[in-house]
Amino acid sequence: MKRITTISALPPRKADAHKGNFGRVLIVAGSKGMSGAAVLCGSAALRSGAGLVTVASPPDAQPIVAAGNPCFMTAAIPQTSAGQFNHHSADAILQLADDADVVAIGPGLGNRPDVAELLKALLTALPGMPLVLDADALNVLNLDWLTNHTVPPVLTPHPGEFARLRNKTIAEIQGDRERKAYRFAEMHKIILTLKGHGTIVTDGERIYTNETGNPGMATGGSGDVLTGCIAALIAQRMPSYDAAVLGVWAHGRAGDRVAERIGQTGLIAGDLVSELPLAFRDVPPPAP
Repeated sequence: MKRITTISALPPRKADAHKGNFGRVLIVAGSKGMSGAAVLCGSAALRSGAGLVTVASPPDAQPIVAAGNPCFMTAAIPQTSAGQFNHHSADAILQLADDADVVAIGPGLGNRPDVAELLKALLTALPGMPLVLDADALNVLNLDWLTNHTVPPVLTPHPGEFARLRNKTIAEIQGDRERKAYRFAEMHKIILTLKGHGTIVTDGERIYTNETGNPGMATGGSGDVLTGCIAALIAQRMPSYDAAVLGVWAHGRAGDRVAERIGQTGLIAGDLVSELPLAFRDVPPPAP
């Protein structure tokens, strides 16, 4: 187990750069009543430097998502009568994925069987695509669907989601976070970002324990912001492991900056999005 303590920063932007240089992010998120998750994720991807962001949502959610931020594109994808995606949504999403550099899946999707069918179809069709899986994608995930992936996906569970993936209790996970995270990533050849106090990022070879962040970030939508952040960094050609490390550091640093200004009690996920640009300016320089 190699412990990582350094954080890679994005390189300076060239003077003649254009939006195509900074990657295209596709976010598959949202459902009826949960459009905010898609807005937060898409907005965080923009604030983390992605050149172009498209948020794919069911038609019931798409107008709300589009109104949430004029700076990302949206797409209305076929839905069920309950306002969620199903396996019939896969073809339209895969067409959008043809133009993407990374696909983030999960925030606000709901965890009905239809969502599981969609996720299986997407993972089967995208074995070489960089992926970030969060929230409801983790709630319906069968790990066998990742077997043929040639690019290790990034999974970002909180302890409850990781407990379900491991068929353990939350107490068992929290009592041995590092070892369980490390072995899980090693076994399934994925990059695991186990959220919580001292968020862990491991690929089964390296392990990083984050020191930024505070309890004020324990609020709805915070994880959606992290998903968009990591996806944007991958889109900018950072290796997925480095992107996950920088993403959790910047996400936590954004939370610390907000807490320093307004305190922890009233901190909300939208505050993190707004603070991300300044958090990236705070990334420590590499050690000499």
